Amino acid sequence: MNKYVLLPADTYIVVNKSIITEEDRKILNMLYQPIIGPIPVVLYLTFLVDLDKSATVSLEHTHHHLVSNMHLSLDEIVLAREKLEAIGLLKTKVKEDNINNYIYELYTPLNASEVFSHPILNVILYNNIGKIEYEKLKNYFRLPKINTTGYEDITKSFSDVFETIPLTSYQSLNDNIRRCNKLKLDINTNFDFDFLLSSMPKDIDIGRCFNKETKELILNLAFLYDIDAMKMQNIIKICLNEKGLINKEELRKSCRNYYQFDNGGLLPSITTIQPEYLRKPIGDNSNRAKMIYTFETISPYDLLKAKNNGAEPTKRDLKLAEDLIVEYKLKPGVVNVLLDYTLKTRNNKLNRSFVETIAGQWQRLKIETVDDAMHLAEKEHKKYNKKEEKKVIINKEVIPDWFDKKIEKKEVNDEEKLKMEELLKEYK
Repeated sequence: MNKYVLLPADTYIVVNKSIITEEDRKILNMLYQPIIGPIPVVLYLTFLVDLDKSATVSLEHTHHHLVSNMHLSLDEIVLAREKLEAIGLLKTKVKEDNINNYIYELYTPLNASEVFSHPILNVILYNNIGKIEYEKLKNYFRLPKINTTGYEDITKSFSDVFETIPLTSYQSLNDNIRRCNKLKLDINTNFDFDFLLSSMPKDIDIGRCFNKETKELILNLAFLYDIDAMKMQNIIKICLNEKGLINKEELRKSCRNYYQFDNGGLLPSITTIQPEYLRKPIGDNSNRAKMIYTFETISPYDLLKAKNNGAEPTKRDLKLAEDLIVEYKLKPGVVNVLLDYTLKTRNNKLNRSFVETIAGQWQRLKIETVDDAMHLAEKEHKKYNKKEEKKVIINKEVIPDWFDKKIEKKEVNDEEKLKMEELLKEYK
């Protein structure tokens, strides 16, 4: 828990630790926003605006400045700041005093190629936006292929154009020159690397096989797919190539396949919660708001597990939840509402045809938020209850004497016959 409680009077300055371009702003909006939501991105851009004209260090501001400009509470600002820190866009430093002083250091986002190849961010992005939007984004950032057949490369080298000159006096003074600085994701994990290394075959060159880049990839995959060192050693052994090195692409695939095999084909539940930009703003303490918050912050897997009193959901139920996200393109929070509504109104049974009927309707109506899904479910339930009440009323109506009864034959006298003939004339 953070011991520093943010107050409106606490001051801050922004320090630009990198070079942030227009392309970076585009990447923030297109690739980072689906992962962390719009509020952290707006906070990052607000910090950029706070920088002075030289784009290096801002003037000193109070946090009341942020509250006023962004129309957010301090709690919402802290939450957004922590997401920027976690994703590698911000470092926060604080000096404690009567009024605490903060320094916010901005870092450059990863480029498109780095995001799409990242073992964690890539998977989260895919799950938050779906296959169709994911492919659109990849196509947007993909370089066009140009046929260079028949062309000759006539590019000059440096030495072809420039000549060296005798060095007079030169001193390197570039220690503080601005450059493009990026932060790596800081993953806190109890992964036992010592055990992993000791379990590798004797003929493996540990230094070459487990370099810094490979270790980082293993930590990321272990965190994302919840794989411990004992399981990871078996996965790595099947990903070693003929040179005794780890095939990184095979390692990614094998870790993903391992997870999906154990989880009914689903990708990690860490990625299957309601996207930040579709959530209801925090602040309402009503029971309904708490219910909405619950649906928004748990995955369909966790909801099904809770409904099973902590037991693992059946593969059939998991497959149904996955189909609602993948096939019907429903957001995870909306899926939670649909599953909960079905279980409550159908005696704790998930009837696929019933669920898919509603899913098709919600897909056509483009229901994306938990609030909208709950309103629609309530509306449908009221209609259903009215139909049931009507059935009960009809069943309780007085049944005519002639309905389903034997009518006894009775002789009619002349006077009654005359009356009946007069009556029938009116209908001729």
